[in-house]
Amino acid sequence: MTDLTRRFAFKGAAAGALAASLPALPVLAQSRDQIAPFGREHEDMQWRRGIENQRRADFGDGRFLNPIMSGDHPDPSILKDGDDYYMTFSSFESVPGLVIWRSKDLVNWTPVVAALRKNIGSVWAPELCKHGGRFYLYIPARGPEYRSNYVSWADSIEGPWSEPVDLKLPDHIDPGHIVGEDGKRYLFLSGGDMVQLSDDGLSTVGEVRHVYDPWHYPEDWVAESFSPEGPKLLKRGDWFYMITAVGGTAGPPTGHMVVSARSKSVFGPWEDCPANPIVRTVDAAEKWWSRGHATLVEGPDGRWWSVYHGYENAYWTLGRQTLLDPVEWTEDGWFRMTGGDLSRPMPNPARTDPAAPHGMTLSDDFTTDKFGVQWSFYDPGAEEKTRLSRADGVLTVQAKGTAPKDCSPLTFVQGDLGYEIEAEIEIDPGCTAGFVLFYDRALYAGLGFDESRFVTHQYGMERGRPANPHGRRLHLRMTNDRNVVWFHTSADGQTWRRFDRQMEVSGYHHNVRGGFMMLRPGLYSAGQGAARFRNFKYRAL
Repeated sequence: MTDLTRRFAFKGAAAGALAASLPALPVLAQSRDQIAPFGREHEDMQWRRGIENQRRADFGDGRFLNPIMSGDHPDPSILKDGDDYYMTFSSFESVPGLVIWRSKDLVNWTPVVAALRKNIGSVWAPELCKHGGRFYLYIPARGPEYRSNYVSWADSIEGPWSEPVDLKLPDHIDPGHIVGEDGKRYLFLSGGDMVQLSDDGLSTVGEVRHVYDPWHYPEDWVAESFSPEGPKLLKRGDWFYMITAVGGTAGPPTGHMVVSARSKSVFGPWEDCPANPIVRTVDAAEKWWSRGHATLVEGPDGRWWSVYHGYENAYWTLGRQTLLDPVEWTEDGWFRMTGGDLSRPMPNPARTDPAAPHGMTLSDDFTTDKFGVQWSFYDPGAEEKTRLSRADGVLTVQAKGTAPKDCSPLTFVQGDLGYEIEAEIEIDPGCTAGFVLFYDRALYAGLGFDESRFVTHQYGMERGRPANPHGRRLHLRMTNDRNVVWFHTSADGQTWRRFDRQMEVSGYHHNVRGGFMMLRPGLYSAGQGAARFRNFKYRAL
């Protein structure tokens, strides 16, 4: 043995002896913060907690912290009607859709009704308005073979809402309603165009005309595309004001922005605000990305506010959330937003009741009908609702298709960075059912089971199929903690075992797949027979 070999042998023996003399280190599970892949820069932001520990904007002490509507509530359209405010949002492929929400103070909101019960295509950026004592919804919808704008109406906000009437406007999106200086009704449309409406608002008069060339940002700014859209109008004093979104609704975080213009006539000429853009995400380090698609509204105390949407930093998967920004009118007749980057608490628009309800309970014992207000199908067929039945606290979902991609999952919107869902599930022979995080039919994740095997869903595919020891009935829990997902199973709902497949889903969003949606949690039932769900529970982390 050489000296070199002896020296290494001695060192190895000494190291082994030292290691043997040290106590074994405990194996520690990571903390929630350690497993979160993104978004830690804003961990100092803390929300008041409400139903099921869901975050809510109102602190109960005269302050609020955005978002006022967490989760996927994009393209907000807001209406002030007396002392009440109503707001609705794009619902895309989810049907029933166009859920209308009510508030007294602009901060606390509760659901009223799902106004759209029919699948007319992917629903984008609606307009909710009231004229002559009647409520109207102007609805752009796009299908694979047909696209248009529709109108639905109701004499009460609670409905019933009419079947959508086709306005035969295939080339535009994002309608905005206004009454002109001539007393006639008009719809402003994407691209700076507008069209006259009939007096009853249920058809168009004449041709679409171009009336405005929107303000354009400097060419060296980083944006998705020009894409002027979302015109929202109001009359104040002698002026008509138009607010438009430009820069693209997603893509780079600094892209989407809000610009304004004014005119003495709806026909123009329109004068651009010298301070454009009046809202823009300047830095990707900000809390809210891609801020845009704004509407102005007068608050309960006479001050003005704006609602618009934005993506939460690192959480494209939550979709575009609704933000509230204070507005100040300037001496020269323009207005500006004063909330900065909206990352800090602000005074409420009005005195609020700390006990005022906000949101809704997402847990469901299936003794009441929450279809439409909470639950909706993805891109359903005309008779899809017949797949559902409720009795004795059991939701029965008839199977369809082969997997989440073709079974129209039943999903809902939630707005928490971390949450868990749980239910007891029982299946018929030939059925596969479970929980899913669903973006669209090509991108989803989740866990299901049949009577002999589990099925793991990841990247929009069906992957591993390990043995299922529980048979046709089990309790399933899914946890999504800041886009890291894991599952537990149980035979009795008391003793749980962690499933050996965990996922990271931060990339399941629009910038990867398109479609403008969120990653929704939900239930699915595929194959043959039916699945029965009991005691669905939701809890925010």
